[in-house]
Amino acid sequence: MPELDRRHKTAILWICCMGLFIVGLDNTIVNLALPSIGRELQASVSSLQWVIDAYTVVLASLLMLAGSTGDRFGRKRVFQIGLVLFSLGSLLCSIAPGIGLLIVFRMLQAVGGSMLNPVALSIITNTFTERRERAKAIGVWGSVVGLSWALGPLFGGVLVDSIGWRSVFWINVPIGIAAVLLVARFVPNSRAARPRPLDPVGQVLLIVLLATLTYAIIEAPGLGVRSPWIIGCAVVTIASAIAFVRYEQRKDQPLLDIKFFRSAPFTGATLIAVGSFGVMAGFLFLNALYLQEVRGFTPLHAGLLTLPMAVMTAVLSPISGRLVGTRGPRLPLLAGGLAIAVGSFLLSGLTAQTLLMVVLAYAVFGVGFGFINPPITTAAVSGMPMARAGVAAAVASTSRQVGATLGVAVLGSVVTARIVGPLSTGFVTAAHLGWLIMTAIGVAMFVIGLVTTSKWALRTAQVFDEPGDRPAGTTVAAPAR
Repeated sequence: MPELDRRHKTAILWICCMGLFIVGLDNTIVNLALPSIGRELQASVSSLQWVIDAYTVVLASLLMLAGSTGDRFGRKRVFQIGLVLFSLGSLLCSIAPGIGLLIVFRMLQAVGGSMLNPVALSIITNTFTERRERAKAIGVWGSVVGLSWALGPLFGGVLVDSIGWRSVFWINVPIGIAAVLLVARFVPNSRAARPRPLDPVGQVLLIVLLATLTYAIIEAPGLGVRSPWIIGCAVVTIASAIAFVRYEQRKDQPLLDIKFFRSAPFTGATLIAVGSFGVMAGFLFLNALYLQEVRGFTPLHAGLLTLPMAVMTAVLSPISGRLVGTRGPRLPLLAGGLAIAVGSFLLSGLTAQTLLMVVLAYAVFGVGFGFINPPITTAAVSGMPMARAGVAAAVASTSRQVGATLGVAVLGSVVTARIVGPLSTGFVTAAHLGWLIMTAIGVAMFVIGLVTTSKWALRTAQVFDEPGDRPAGTTVAAPAR
């Protein structure tokens, strides 16, 4: 890649963040539209879960493949193709005549989205070559991801209430087209000197694993846990997980190097990514149903009630990023896990009349998410050799989407399985267990953050014996004094 001046590098960073923003926004902007989608397309709660999870399952399954494809065929080209597919998928979603086609078009969206996240990060890491400026750029990237997730419900509420649910997909089209043109103008092409070979067997096993696991969780309440379909999916999930691990261990250059998980900082970052985004996705899914189906608020009113969460996330994400750069990821991870636990616990006493407690809980939850998201990628990368930092970041991104998938699947199914009578009257009592599960996950993230940023954890990162494979940024990952 040719030498670029500071202004050009900044332009590339924000263009990449532009693509990341619409992908992250689409994870959550649809949540506020779900009740409207359900009414117009006559969709069940499980179908609405699939509107979210069809997107996140495909996204999570293809992120690693998309990253290696960009390394092989050119990152600029793959990024542009991803923008086109994402925009086309968004357009098709906006005209979907039924819930089945909407789910299919969401999957097309996700194929395009999978090409944006890891490829954008590769472009950023190849543009910002100096370690400090690269850390700052990755911090901006992480903040944009978190902010897009937090702003989704607010944007969704405004659009659904003023134009209709189909408008949440229209918004992606002009942004996508603008991004394609800006990439063509400002982003130089680059590719890896020695791209990793493709791993089709590992890729297929990963897709089967995530798809069958998600299907079993979402459909179990309706079909019953003893249904042959659910039992069959469970068997396939376990078999594909075992096969994936064994196959990847035998490959010289696997899709996912299992040895990475010997590094405690990397493993901790992966678990925290799954937990935090699982809680966030489940929180937004349940929040949309509570505010609109139970309380009867309009989508705009429901979106405005999530504003404290969005504000806290927006304000605290850059502060968290600076803390990571100066004191390491420990403090933001601990503060984030604790706040998520407290915010979730406040909601465990939810009633059909509560409102002040809801707003307070949303604000506290926003504090948690604002603190915890930026250090995830830094913690993952800092526990790995510099030569493998890109792969580590891709795994962190995949973990976010896996968490989002499981959050909607698990928490949605836990609640729907406990609903007695109509959704509007049975939801509140049924949701109590869901909020308590989220509280437990917040506590677990606090403990994981405490353990995996310790001096012992940093020593476990020394598991790579290739020449020059010194863990990247270990000074950044050092625990706060």
